[in-house]
Amino acid sequence: MALKAAGCRPAYINGSFVTRKQRPRDYDACWETTGVDLRRLDRVLLMFDQGRAAQKAKYRGEFFPARFTEGGSGATFLEFFQTDKETGAPKGIVVLDLREWQT
Repeated sequence: MALKAAGCRPAYINGSFVTRKQRPRDYDACWETTGVDLRRLDRVLLMFDQGRAAQKAKYRGEFFPARFTEGGSGATFLEFFQTDKETGAPKGIVVLDLREWQT
């Protein structure tokens, strides 16, 4: 995984992938930048133009640095992902400890 290879430890998964939907369509992820070697990071993970088309094409999802601000809400992406967009209520997301992943 590209994030693990660059030294990322936790990443967080959101989107219909972490719901009860029978057929989830997408996922969104955010990742902690602490300890990440940007020279080893896949540049696609830093491409946010054109609706993140390059990320979607390569990874079939969208990735954001966890501590960056989501423009519409003013919250960090990590906070934004933990808020139900319809009700504003807190919700769960999935945390992945990338140190445990086999490559």
